[in-house]
Amino acid sequence: MKTIKSLHGLMALVAFPLALYGTTAGAYDRVVGEGFASRSQVLATNGMAATSQPLATQIALDILKQGGSAVDAAIAANAAQGLMEPTGCGIGGDLFAIVWDAKEEKLFGLNASGRSPKSLPFSYFSENNLDRIPSHGPLPVSVPGAVDGWYELHGKFGRLPMSKILQPAIDYAESGFPVTQLVAYYWGRSVPRLQEFPGFRETFMPDGRAPVEGEIFRNPRLAKTYKRIAKGGRDAFYKGDMAREIAAYMKANGGFLSYEDLASHNSEWVQPVSTNYRGYDVWELPPNGQGIAALQILNILEAYDLAKMGRTSSEYVHLFAEAKKLAFEDRAKWYADPAFNKIPVRELISKQYAAERRKLIDPSRSGKRYDAGHPALRHGDTIYLTVADEEGNMVSLIQSNYRGMGSGMTPGELGFILQDRGEMFSLEEGHFNQYQPGKRPFHTIIPAFVTKDGAPYMSFGVMGGATQPQMHAQIVINMVDFGMNLQEAGDAPRILHSGSSQPTDEVMEDGGYLSLEDGFPMETRRKLVQMGH
Repeated sequence: MKTIKSLHGLMALVAFPLALYGTTAGAYDRVVGEGFASRSQVLATNGMAATSQPLATQIALDILKQGGSAVDAAIAANAAQGLMEPTGCGIGGDLFAIVWDAKEEKLFGLNASGRSPKSLPFSYFSENNLDRIPSHGPLPVSVPGAVDGWYELHGKFGRLPMSKILQPAIDYAESGFPVTQLVAYYWGRSVPRLQEFPGFRETFMPDGRAPVEGEIFRNPRLAKTYKRIAKGGRDAFYKGDMAREIAAYMKANGGFLSYEDLASHNSEWVQPVSTNYRGYDVWELPPNGQGIAALQILNILEAYDLAKMGRTSSEYVHLFAEAKKLAFEDRAKWYADPAFNKIPVRELISKQYAAERRKLIDPSRSGKRYDAGHPALRHGDTIYLTVADEEGNMVSLIQSNYRGMGSGMTPGELGFILQDRGEMFSLEEGHFNQYQPGKRPFHTIIPAFVTKDGAPYMSFGVMGGATQPQMHAQIVINMVDFGMNLQEAGDAPRILHSGSSQPTDEVMEDGGYLSLEDGFPMETRRKLVQMGH
């Protein structure tokens, strides 16, 4: 996770660990602060950047030094990550962002997610005996929204020309960069599944295999694509020869994504939504993403004295898990593309609704199943980065191909993989998230932001599918209830509940599964088991 925080004119940055299931929280011999913190907070005054790739972070800082805005630096870093971390992102995927405009003192939200192919009917799946959308290949491919997202952000908040912004990534694509440890690991795991898809081997297996840690990798195809985008703008990608190349590739390989789908694509500026948690306004984007689940969790937990319970107590962990289960039942039922259904966002994140849902929690027993609420009846594998510039503009940006490297579909000479986000549709007729042509699928990637008394407090986000709203809520709780600083809030041992009902038709019947990182006492674990977790 990456975070930037405003502190009396200072900016503080922390890079939170990425692992979600391992034993990541070890002991550190520290003079001050929590023992699990891996380092002190990093502070600066004229700008900050945080990404999951050191070279991308350096690129962002260089763009800031050249007079670029926070958004310019974020785009430059994202372009570099698409090259250097193809296991989590790229221009074949989607993008979401929250931007703080220091001049207007206002938050802006961007939904740059793409839609399903208009020529692929719902009936296709039943006619071909498919009870769910495949995870790879041509069928889960939806329109990639990242490039349009870059240009929407740049048009509103950019300063430098896109040619200068994309040049560092172009240079690395041509000259090469050393592959990092975690990326090499996931790259190697992806090869057995994705090498069967046309174009993948030529671009991502230059020596007939995945690159290993420290090996220099070049992607001259992506360099040429970035040059074409820098010269021709977003239309070069969505309406020019590139769009025709993508469409021809998909048609030749059994896909449905067409030139028309690409040419008609547009991003959407949306109003971020918030809840106030103990004096802090926590901001997320409305669906088709899952951000409001974090707000629902916080609303439910606000009634409890978590600070008194203690961060590692069974009482707190139990309440957090139950609040998550309740929020995720609503997530499974209601979160979808608002262009196709009226999503009761205001009701779902209201304090009144949280009070109703809170009554369902047994303080001494794990719930095996919860039903989604009915708020409308009253009124009808991913990268994250954040940047702040010297003027106080801040951007919280998240971008992904969905399943690691995406669908495997690697069009022609373009140097990137198309996303498989369409797998996230439901095939249950009548479901809010039911597959329909030209519809945006349910999304897991969510940027976040916190303000206090109308001023920016923290730009933050995490990576990892359904873990994201859980970790958003825990970061806020760690800071607000347990008094941690930025670094400690990210390094603290984490709670992760899995197995909830999903927008893709799975239903929780057994209470799911609760995971705790190292750092929670054995007594806490025993009590949780006794409570039915």
